[in-house]
Amino acid sequence: MLLNKLKCFFMKAHYRTIEEDDIDMEKLNNLKDRGAILIDVRSKQEYEEGHLENAISIPEYEIKFKAKEILKNKEQNIIVYCSSGIRSKNAQKKLYSMGYYNVFNLYQGLENY
Repeated sequence: MLLNKLKCFFMKAHYRTIEEDDIDMEKLNNLKDRGAILIDVRSKQEYEEGHLENAISIPEYEIKFKAKEILKNKEQNIIVYCSSGIRSKNAQKKLYSMGYYNVFNLYQGLENY
């Protein structure tokens, strides 16, 4: 039981630690102004309830299938976001594994904005 609690604690800490490719809302807006693609990786329902301006909806669970048809340029700046930053961090890792180079994650998602 204690081992599971420690594992959960470290997993949460990992996702809450800001990394080099995590950005805040100011950097998001700067990248967006320079032509970055903004991807909302929340569910379709969450997206329909409200999303950032000009964001494209690709739920995290569909990213591997839809990225190839929507994100043609693997060198273009791509910003992923969700509610808390966890799904977008997973989507970011999937995009990296698919060969996308410039993928940024909105740190802690929309919960702080």
